[in-house]
Amino acid sequence: MLEQVSLAAQGQPGVLGQLVIIFLAAAFTDNILLSRFLGMCSFLAISRQMKTSIGLGIAVVFVTTCTAGINYLVHAYVTVPLGIEFLEYIIFIVVIAAFVQLVEMVVERFSPPLYFALGIFLPLITVNCAILGVSLFMLAKQGYGFWQSLVFGAGSGIGWMLAIVLMAGIRSRIREDKVPEGLRGAGITLIVSGIIALAFVGFSGMIKF
Repeated sequence: MLEQVSLAAQGQPGVLGQLVIIFLAAAFTDNILLSRFLGMCSFLAISRQMKTSIGLGIAVVFVTTCTAGINYLVHAYVTVPLGIEFLEYIIFIVVIAAFVQLVEMVVERFSPPLYFALGIFLPLITVNCAILGVSLFMLAKQGYGFWQSLVFGAGSGIGWMLAIVLMAGIRSRIREDKVPEGLRGAGITLIVSGIIALAFVGFSGMIKF
């Protein structure tokens, strides 16, 4: 409490304020997909339908949040004390793969239609560079603790989900319009993605975290 009062007196946000700033920055001003361009493969392939986009987005949020927190604990209490930071890439991928397996089993159990709609892209979350990127960017943030890492992972996942849902909505409208033959499919999708990315990049640096 005294620390929060001291930070407020210095014009700095308290702990809760810092977490809110981290979340908003990760989701919007430093969007993992539209600013970092990570996870584009599944983004372009799955965003054809709104339902599958929302389903995959929720799965990505779950995985990024949990793996960011666990990978922070692994970094702080396993790899650094043992001096094996050079193995973190492999360890992080193993953690991500384990959680993707968990998500896959849950989706298959409770939503078989969504499981079959996502198809191969659900297990491919394991090799989604956005998931690993979140953990690596999290470690690059100086001064992040467990809760900051958890919120950063959640914000990054929400940002990825926001991007794919936004694209799914736009693509559903594009199908009703007359798109030139040469731009149909991946062409118009990449153009729209670039325009959306420009809008997000325009806010980069507005929130420091």
